[in-house]
Amino acid sequence: MECPIARGLDRVGEWWSMLILRDAFHGLTRFDQFQKSLPIAPNMLTRRLGELVEAGLLERRRYSEKPPRDDYVLTDKGRDFWPVLVAMSSWGNRWFAPEGVSSQLVEVATGRAVDPILTDPVNGRPIDGTHYHFAAGPAASEAVRRRLDFADRHREKTHG
Repeated sequence: MECPIARGLDRVGEWWSMLILRDAFHGLTRFDQFQKSLPIAPNMLTRRLGELVEAGLLERRRYSEKPPRDDYVLTDKGRDFWPVLVAMSSWGNRWFAPEGVSSQLVEVATGRAVDPILTDPVNGRPIDGTHYHFAAGPAASEAVRRRLDFADRHREKTHG
């Protein structure tokens, strides 16, 4: 599939994978730490860790030969997933936490709660669906170009 969203979901779309990455951002690196943090069966955790290593989001580093034991450490690709987790957390708190916020992003220095936004680094404008949309990239197939052209025509009809 050419869609970058589908490609990303193919690597991390299973919710255990996202929770493992969340815990890796909290500093967990060892199998037993992940298992203690998550109510996940050991065979499922083994599978998900392997998939995250295969996708290049985590790197396996041996810390003990006898018995053989590995740390699972975020790679550059894994660390680049941080804004996705932050956005998912904020969105989940906003729309799916009727009991209230149980976990939130805060500034380390002050403890102040932060509401994340995506911004255009050139003009500082928040990225929204009114001023920004997806367009075909240089490697887009004809099918992707047709889908995006169709979406553009639909958007123009509904939004003027």
